[in-house]
Amino acid sequence: MALLEVTNLVKHFPVRGGLFNRIVRQVHAVNGVSFSVEKGEIVGVVGESGCGKSTLGKLIVHLLEATAGDICFQGRNISHLRAAELLPVRRQLQMIFQDPHASLNPRMTVGRAVREVLAFHKIVPRAELTAEVERLFAIVGLHTDAQTKYPHEFSGGQKQRVGIARALAVRPEFIIADEPVSALDVSIQAQVLNLLMELQDEFALTMLFISHDLKVIDHFCDRMLVMYLGFVVEEIPCRDIASAAKHPYTLALLGANPVPDPAQRHELAVLAGEVPSPYDLPPGCPFAARCPLVTAKCRQEMPPLETRAAGHRVACWEV
Repeated sequence: MALLEVTNLVKHFPVRGGLFNRIVRQVHAVNGVSFSVEKGEIVGVVGESGCGKSTLGKLIVHLLEATAGDICFQGRNISHLRAAELLPVRRQLQMIFQDPHASLNPRMTVGRAVREVLAFHKIVPRAELTAEVERLFAIVGLHTDAQTKYPHEFSGGQKQRVGIARALAVRPEFIIADEPVSALDVSIQAQVLNLLMELQDEFALTMLFISHDLKVIDHFCDRMLVMYLGFVVEEIPCRDIASAAKHPYTLALLGANPVPDPAQRHELAVLAGEVPSPYDLPPGCPFAARCPLVTAKCRQEMPPLETRAAGHRVACWEV
């Protein structure tokens, strides 16, 4: 049984306007997403900004309520649980946020931020709280004296380490990392990614890793979901991404990746057309307006996400 199973997950945000502030249209942020994550696996979610990646992560941890669909965690449907029922589930489902500064209270020392999590969930006896904060800070590579400092006294990488320590404090089974390195310098990105990989090995964590950087996903994850306009258009093992990717959007993302060897530099393939509006989704394939393989069928019928090989699903009529 998969640790996490998401089925036909949908999220629409209402847009209000007019004299009586009525709902005039909907933002289609996540559109019928289905996938599963096995225990100990790292699954990546990749796509352009605005494709629904972060919304998907927040739906799973119930920071947002789904419009439709089911989320099963450890074999239990958690989609419609009340706040009190969600409390023990949230101990097992934690999130590392994209902006480490915005996720910390500027008026609270970072030591207190982690200490309050431990106390609220009764992870250790009150007398052991200080020692447990020190242990968590040591795990993520922060000095003991960092506990007394405020968020503005840290660099971006250090603040993200505090966020990781806070997520680990409740000893979770599953962590959703929402672009945890996108706001950091490249050198600091590597440090945080290496830390996450070490922690995943040490604590046998299962992770959903959200990023717009295909290189990071390829390096860090076992399998990836490629999202476009709220839809999953391809699911593929990371080891096969260079040789077996089929969807034109996935191939476009691969073509936009920097090449490490200048001698192998190729002409950048730029997608034509505009991303359709999430307010008014077109019929058929959401990628049809930009796809080099588009046919009349693509503009009329939505392609299903079909299995092509073990662990490999593609939503495209032409490949």
